[in-house]
Amino acid sequence: MSVRHPATREEIDRAYDPMRGRDGEALIADWRSRSARSRERLRLIPDVAYGPTLAERMDVFPGSEPGGPVHLFLHGGYWRALSHDEFGFVADGLVAAGISVAVVNYALCPEVRFGEIVRQSRAAVAWMHRHGASLGVDPGRLSVSGHSAGGHLCAMLLATRWEEEYGLPRDLIRGALSISGLYDLAPFPRSWLQPKLRLTDRDVIDYSPVRQPCRSPARVKLVAGGEEPEAFAGQMAAQAAHLRGQGCAVDSALLPGDDHFSILDHYRPGGRLVDEIVAFHR
Repeated sequence: MSVRHPATREEIDRAYDPMRGRDGEALIADWRSRSARSRERLRLIPDVAYGPTLAERMDVFPGSEPGGPVHLFLHGGYWRALSHDEFGFVADGLVAAGISVAVVNYALCPEVRFGEIVRQSRAAVAWMHRHGASLGVDPGRLSVSGHSAGGHLCAMLLATRWEEEYGLPRDLIRGALSISGLYDLAPFPRSWLQPKLRLTDRDVIDYSPVRQPCRSPARVKLVAGGEEPEAFAGQMAAQAAHLRGQGCAVDSALLPGDDHFSILDHYRPGGRLVDEIVAFHR
């Protein structure tokens, strides 16, 4: 199933504008405030380096169970904004459920090329698998999630040749949750984002999950908000069909009443996204 894309730049920009009716500055300020409270309330191992560049850092929130499962979260921001500093709050519900959480930072476009962001997300998972025991977690019980651009990166992790390129097990990811993800990059070279993203035709092929085979046996969950622009539901449906066509274990759902941002409230204790991730580890 392919994504039906709008025809003109103006239509693309409208279709992929989740900020309609939202005060972006107030939203980000709220995320930062909530994340600061999470850092004060929870145990924290800050800015763990998973690679050689300054951007390759993650905040680790240990769970209550020594040697318990670990979850990596990849933030959104259309690959050109935000950082791990705004998303510490996603650890609240998972830590309460006994799961350690790593909130991953990565470099942004245009300071790096698009493919480097994909490489860094893969490097974060590889580092956690190899070194997670030093943080008190079981790297054999690893799951991932991501929101928006992070949902795209989460999907790209499933297309990774872990054995050939990293010398790691093909099944190192137990479960993957992509939230409001972007799985077909074809519209974005014709959008307002292109001066930042600098996507080439080759990038669109190599880094669109709907154009890549799934190489992971992980359980996959795709969600989007029922109040988001319809383009996000279309992207989700295309990725779900792509994965099912390969025999992958995938579920997808629109969450009624949620928009592109309120959907992250389901990371609160007892929230739906917490339940989905806990289920990966049963």
